[in-house]
This record gives sequence, C-alpha cells and structure tokens, in this order.
Amino acid sequence: MALNASLMTSLEKRSSISLAAIYGLRPALVGLAMGIYGLTQGALQLAFGAASDKLGRKKVIVFGLFILAAGSFWAAAADSLFGLLMGRALQGAGAVSAVVTALLADQTRDIVRTKAMALIGASIGLMFALSLILAPALNTIAGLTGLFVLTGLLAFGGVAVVIWGVPPEPAMRTVVPKGSLKEVLTHIPSLRNNLGVFVLHGVLLAMWVAVPQMMVDAGLPKEHHWWIYLPAVLFGFMVMGKTLFPLERKGYLRAVFLTSALVIALVMFSLGLVAGGTPNLWCIAGILCVFFSASNILEACQPSIASRGAPPHARGMAMGFYNTLQSLGFFVGGAAGGALMKSGGAQVLFAVCGLATLVWLLVAWFMEPIEAPAR
Repeated sequence: MALNASLMTSLEKRSSISLAAIYGLRPALVGLAMGIYGLTQGALQLAFGAASDKLGRKKVIVFGLFILAAGSFWAAAADSLFGLLMGRALQGAGAVSAVVTALLADQTRDIVRTKAMALIGASIGLMFALSLILAPALNTIAGLTGLFVLTGLLAFGGVAVVIWGVPPEPAMRTVVPKGSLKEVLTHIPSLRNNLGVFVLHGVLLAMWVAVPQMMVDAGLPKEHHWWIYLPAVLFGFMVMGKTLFPLERKGYLRAVFLTSALVIALVMFSLGLVAGGTPNLWCIAGILCVFFSASNILEACQPSIASRGAPPHARGMAMGFYNTLQSLGFFVGGAAGGALMKSGGAQVLFAVCGLATLVWLLVAWFMEPIEAPAR
C-alpha cells in the first residue's frame, strides 16, 4: 500500500514541532520577562515582611534595595532574553514594599497615618504620570540598557536615604510569638483588606488593557495620552486632599472608603457604556478624573486601614501578605483583562471589573467603624 505523500514523517513532525516551539517560545519569554518582576515581588513580600519583624525594618529594606540594584545591572548587561529574564526576576526579588509600609506605620501616629500613606501613593502616581512624558525621551537617549543602569543607581540612592535620611526605627521585638503566621492568615479584618487590595489592583490593571485603545479610537495618538493622564492624576490628588483628610478627622473614614469603592464600580460600568458606542475623548477624560479621585483615596485608605488593624507584633508579616495580594491582583488583572478583551471585548471587560468591585464593596460593608484618630 502506497504511503500517502501528504502525511508528515516522524522526522518532519519532530522538526516542525520543535522549530515552531522556538518561534512560540520567544514571545512567551518576552511576556515572562515583563511579568516575572511582579511574580517574584508577590512571592517574596510575605518573607521580607516577616523577616523585618525579627531583624528590623531598615536592615531588610537596605538588603532588598541591593537586590534590586543587582537585578538592574544584571538586566543592563544581559545579551540574551534569558539574561533579561533573570535580571527582571532579581529586580522583583527586592520586595520591600511591605516593609516600607510597615516602617511608616511604626513611625507615624494614627491621626497622620492616612496622610503619610497618601504621600507614598502620590509619589507613585506622579512617577507614573511623569514616566509617560519622560520615558520615550530617556529611551531615545540611553536605550533600554541605560534605563536599567539608571534604575540600579536610583536603588543605591534609596539605600543612602534609608541609612542617613529615614529616622531611627522603633525598638523591635527580638522574638515574634509563635502562631503569628496563622494569626495573620486567619485575621478577618486583614483578609477583608487583602481582598480589597487584590480587587482594586486587578481592576486597575485590567482597565488599562482597554482604555488606551479607546483613546486612540477617540482620536488621541498614544504619544499624547499623557495630556489626559497627567491632569486626571493631579485632579485626583486635589480631590483626595480636599475630601479624605478633613473627613477622616471627623470620623468618616469608613464612609469615604466605601463610597470610593462604589465610585470605582460606577466608573467601570460607565466605561463599558462608552466602549459600546462611539468613544468621546472628553467623556473618557471626565471618567478618568473621577476614577483617579476615587483610586487615589483608596490607595491612601487601604494601607492605612490595613496597618492599623494588623497585629502589632506581626505588622511586617501582615503587610507582606497584603502586598502579596496586591502583586497577585496586578498579575491576575493583566492576564484576565487580556483574556476578556480577546473573548468579549471592552464591554465585557468593564462589566466584569464592575461586578468584581461590587463584590468587594459587599464584603467591605461589614468592616468595623473606624474611629476618628486621637489627637
């Protein structure tokens, strides 16, 4: 019986599959190199936080910044995709966000805790907005290698600030009580806060899968998107300053928190309606101003509330768990956002984001009243 000429031989199959895998592997590695930073961040936040409870906050922060610097220089020197992947993974291993938050909570009174957390959020938001403006120029001047080198140098600058600029930390317990991990993982207020930070950052990343294209469809090229982002971010900071801090002093922090979560849900549904019609740039800009107002308030509220409710003897560990869920939220939001856009489009994406936020709001509704901070 004659062999069907259209059938592939075993050698042909092996060759085709293996070479196709090479083509498929490279885009996968590029995506992994971009996302592995968040994965290693999320995986190590809890360990760094727990270590800071035993060893001291500043020591752990300095150690983490040295790891970030090492990863940055490794990525800058990389001459292959695998080298870049390892550098990015090492960058993420400097997971000190939780420790920084715990140290700030150690060194601030309740009455100013939210304001202190807001300063951190403001610095992140401003750097996000400025990066949209400066990153293209820096990339043209220094290239990707130069950007990694700059990141490493900034990490060394952070070490200097921690050593000589940050006030001495309060005396730490030399022994963390047994059962602290179980206490943190079963603490209902902490679990409620962790769900909130997971949902907020998942929704935040998922929405940016669709919003840039909506602005392009509305007639604004990508290189000019900062025209919308920067004013919206600054408007959000102004609203936060005029509402959050005065209302917190009057004992309305819980109400502000819940209202802001509801606003995020309404923003998602509003963006879904806009995506279903002809995108209007002014409409998108207005919605983003409302979004940044609510998200900035939540970015200040959430870590403040989480640090207040955390067991004092395991605050670093608790904030590590909190930051782990934040990183996982980014990861899940990016992955789910891409999948939802592919399968159902922007309307489905925003609908799911809105419903997820409503679920969070329902859970958060049962949080205990938050008393006005003692003066």
